[in-house]
Amino acid sequence: MLRLPLVIILCTLAFLSHSAENTAPDGFALLFNGTDFKNWAVPENDGGHWKVEKGIIDYDGKSLAKSKDLWSEKEYSDFTLRVDWRWSGPAKKVKHPHVLPDGTHKKGPDGKDVMEDVDEAGDSGIYVRGNSKSQINLWCWNCGSGEVYGYRMDAKMSPEVKAGVTPKKNMDKPIGEWNTMTITMKGDRLTVVSNGEEVISSAQLPGVQATGKLALQHHGDPIQFKNIYIKELK
Repeated sequence: MLRLPLVIILCTLAFLSHSAENTAPDGFALLFNGTDFKNWAVPENDGGHWKVEKGIIDYDGKSLAKSKDLWSEKEYSDFTLRVDWRWSGPAKKVKHPHVLPDGTHKKGPDGKDVMEDVDEAGDSGIYVRGNSKSQINLWCWNCGSGEVYGYRMDAKMSPEVKAGVTPKKNMDKPIGEWNTMTITMKGDRLTVVSNGEEVISSAQLPGVQATGKLALQHHGDPIQFKNIYIKELK
């Protein structure tokens, strides 16, 4: 019976694990190939702060570019996007407003926002349809990632819209662990599944563009992305 050296077995298993991890599910296409920035436009004069290492898009939050976000080369209208992400920097205590289920902020007796200490590792997001207002937030606030701040905080939006873009539950994993998010846009409706649970359900984004590029947002914080797949919907 042929006995392979342990090192060969371990290397083979590691390769297979990485290959399977970056294989697009049925019906999806690779938006990130795990090797380079094909399908993406690295910001001009970035200085190497957006980089690919070991199948991961690793961003240290320090781009030197004028426009620092990482944009897709292609525009998308209706789609389902799947992406893994995690915070890669240290956490610190930061005060943030407490977001209520209806999208408003909890108020104190003085009528001001109640601020609470949060373990903050970063702030980022995924732009859909080509603009920052329709941004699915990735952050450490109590409501969890997946909310759409640009609509929730827009005074012109109805209470129904603001509540709709507020996550039903904080499904974020502990800082440093990988999260899996699935984002679906159909018309002006957004659905977000975070780590297996639907946190945004067919929320309306009034006035959202019909088509546009995707972006991984720069917000000055270290963050990593991998396993980015997209399915265009008809």
